[in-house]
Amino acid sequence: MKSTQGEKIFYSLNYIILILIGLSCVLPLVHVFSLSLSDRHAIASGNVIFWPVNLNAGGYSALFKETPIVTAFVNSVVITVVGATLNMVFTILAAYPLSKRYFIGRRFYSFAVIFTMIFSAGVIPSYLVVKALGLLNGYGSLWLPGLVSVWNLMVLRSFFEGLPEELEEAARMDGCSEWRLILQIVLPLSGPVIAALSLFYGVAHWNAFMNVLIYINDSGKYNLAVLVQQMIQNQTLMQEISVHDPGLANSITPEGVKSAGVVVMTLPMLIIYPFVQKYFVKGVMIGAVKG
Repeated sequence: MKSTQGEKIFYSLNYIILILIGLSCVLPLVHVFSLSLSDRHAIASGNVIFWPVNLNAGGYSALFKETPIVTAFVNSVVITVVGATLNMVFTILAAYPLSKRYFIGRRFYSFAVIFTMIFSAGVIPSYLVVKALGLLNGYGSLWLPGLVSVWNLMVLRSFFEGLPEELEEAARMDGCSEWRLILQIVLPLSGPVIAALSLFYGVAHWNAFMNVLIYINDSGKYNLAVLVQQMIQNQTLMQEISVHDPGLANSITPEGVKSAGVVVMTLPMLIIYPFVQKYFVKGVMIGAVKG
């Protein structure tokens, strides 16, 4: 079926708008990457746009030698891996019973969960609760308050509701227990939506910033997001580097070191995303549309 003239114009405008939006997301990252690999004179003169000028990896050298970037990276990995795993486990355990019509109190619990998405206590009550539980200055304070995302829970529940009931009936006739049903039948069929929600949780934990500042007092437990933010605001960064390595300080600029920190922070997510991209759209669409 041939497209009409109006449809061709509509599709063309959509492509143009999407390309512009894509460039607005990609070009700033390309610029930051170019700054991190450029010579100090090129950066100072403003000649760096979308391609490194006079390649110089001194910014990365200073970043790894003079800042606790490795410790912060390890902290981010621990926060992300453990946090996303806990999120998915409890999201699955909450979504599965809520998807069953025979679950007693299903409507009440669904309403209670959705209510928390609309109304929240706020920062101060949340802080007092975390403090009363003895979780301050520990990663439990980052994992427990956001253990289950209501939106992700609703998406996963909708997906479980869309699974054929005949599968469950056949499994029960064969003597399958509830746990075995979840582990061997439901979860293998839920790969795309679980991958998509895991990505959502993982990105949220990797970019965690405000909660880390509120609940973590030990700078040795900071993640990459907080460390990079402190580097950007640190006005004495070059002075600290000059004390330890004057030669290195003469070949780099603060912008180069800070750009290197931004690249190190964003690179892991950019590497992981292509591997889950094939599940991303499929998982969200399947979980968002029942049937």
